[in-house]
Amino acid sequence: MSSVLDEVLEGFEPSPEIVSLMLATEPAVLLGIDIGTSGVRAALFNENGQELPGASAQKKRNLSTQTGLAEIDAEAALRLVAQTIDDLLVVSQLIPSKIELISISCFWHSLVGVNSAGRAITPVLLWADTRSLNATAELRRRFDEREIHARTGCRFHPSYWPAKLLWLREQRTQFFQDVSLWLGLGEYLTLRLCGRSEASISMASATGLVNQRVCDWDLDFIGELKISPVTLPRLSLAGESLGQLNEEFMIRWPQLSNARIYPAIGDGAANNIGAGCHSRDKVALMVGTSGALRVLYQGEPPEVLPGALWCYRADGNRVVVGGALSDGGGLYRWLTDSLCFTEDSTSLADALADMEPDSHGLTILPFWAGERSPGWTADARGAILGLTIQTQPAQILRAAMEAIAYRFASIWNVMQELAPGAAIYASGNALQQSPVWVKILADVLNCPINLSGLREASMRGAALLALEAAGKIPSIEEFANPVESVIEPDASLHLKYQQGLERQQHLYDLLHESGSSSENQM
Repeated sequence: MSSVLDEVLEGFEPSPEIVSLMLATEPAVLLGIDIGTSGVRAALFNENGQELPGASAQKKRNLSTQTGLAEIDAEAALRLVAQTIDDLLVVSQLIPSKIELISISCFWHSLVGVNSAGRAITPVLLWADTRSLNATAELRRRFDEREIHARTGCRFHPSYWPAKLLWLREQRTQFFQDVSLWLGLGEYLTLRLCGRSEASISMASATGLVNQRVCDWDLDFIGELKISPVTLPRLSLAGESLGQLNEEFMIRWPQLSNARIYPAIGDGAANNIGAGCHSRDKVALMVGTSGALRVLYQGEPPEVLPGALWCYRADGNRVVVGGALSDGGGLYRWLTDSLCFTEDSTSLADALADMEPDSHGLTILPFWAGERSPGWTADARGAILGLTIQTQPAQILRAAMEAIAYRFASIWNVMQELAPGAAIYASGNALQQSPVWVKILADVLNCPINLSGLREASMRGAALLALEAAGKIPSIEEFANPVESVIEPDASLHLKYQQGLERQQHLYDLLHESGSSSENQM
């Protein structure tokens, strides 16, 4: 709006008639919500999938640090989302646009049990919860993991629903018996916001209970697990919205009274789309609390899915294949907090940048939150080898950043079978705030890194999918990601890093001999 109009409206509450006239002449916008492990962000987007300046809000979340436990309270999660929307609508109240659509990107793999009244009776178990380790071992005894992986795209691991459900049945028997519906956090939020709990194929595909080739629940596997199919959510149809908000939230947010809400989309698939990586020639690398390397394309799942990787869906036509690390920016924050750095952020960044590659003499296994790809050793633990009395805190931090890059390299080596010659596009707050880490990744992978100029690729990706479903845009494939910079690799530094990678793999093999080859586990 013009500065003159700003002055006119200052301190003035426009009449309903004026508001209606303004809305009738302005283009529609979309409210995007991104639910991450560490917090919630919301923003407004125009019909071209561009975030509107000054129309965003963010809330942080505090997580438990108990060993093996990673859960949040479902009602607290709902409140955090609602408060974020409250804040967004306050800061954007002078934007004279009608909000027609609501999109949600949400982290994959969460699980919450809901009773017949539609209320959560269990905590929300997150992807990082590893209390179902014994259940994972039981699954490997009872089933052919290679066969289930080929059907569902998921290994046996505490991240996924099969292990979580078996653990809940054994350890939380009363809760388990009282559950009428099992949902992810995204579905629970839409249940509370609009009264419908349908799951997108994107969210369901990452549970470990969906047949990726038919895009439906794998009823044979579910039956063998003795899980009643009626306790699983209906899968939403392609492009189907869930309708409008219920009365409680319409009263709270009259600006959203005409908005249609879409089922939540898995944040990884949404990140690829938001980053403009929606074909085999572009791979998305993301470092947030955790990390992932993914390729998304139209078509069918791979005929042979490597054991190191998983396969999920963005929708019924788009497959996403990749590997995920349980540690990324979360480990970086843990180290900076635990080692009590006294430098300011600029001085610390300079200190990290000044170090020569692999010059610290340290070998780190970055498994503070366990391991997913490529080895799927859920009981792996973090380790630092090579400490001396001369070791400085900044050297430990630099070694951890390199260690995470080595794990990405292990995934990248496998993914090149599916996306040969692909370019890498990087996003995530952890990388945008650390040019040093981006350079380490480029040198370790020996590949140019195209750093995204977007702050929140996942939120944008879910917004683009909703705009496509609503017929506002022809296709997500028409949208590219602005590249902020391209970081080129140094071949000589790559050779130095190879020594560190080999030491890390040797230490991993010594400690986790059975998990040294993800293929050998199956």
